[in-house]
Amino acid sequence: MATLHERKHYRETIMKALYETTEGNRFLGVTGANLRDDLQIPEQDLAAACAYLVGEGLVTVDWAQGNTPVMVTLTHQGIRLLEAEEEERG
Repeated sequence: MATLHERKHYRETIMKALYETTEGNRFLGVTGANLRDDLQIPEQDLAAACAYLVGEGLVTVDWAQGNTPVMVTLTHQGIRLLEAEEEERG
């Protein structure tokens, strides 16, 4: 299982990848398989990170059996958070 540092990194990486890939459009999503492969996150850690982000209201997830994320989509709250971070960076 991932360390606290790794879990936080996975969550942040997933959010950034979703935002960049969908260009902040909440009607678009990314497959769990693409996130896993592109970000090289172990399946179990991807599921845990997605569940955490759902709990925070930042993403929605369509789940397959075995707690595998099929499709991950940013929520309005998730987009606002990432836009605020982008504005802070300039």
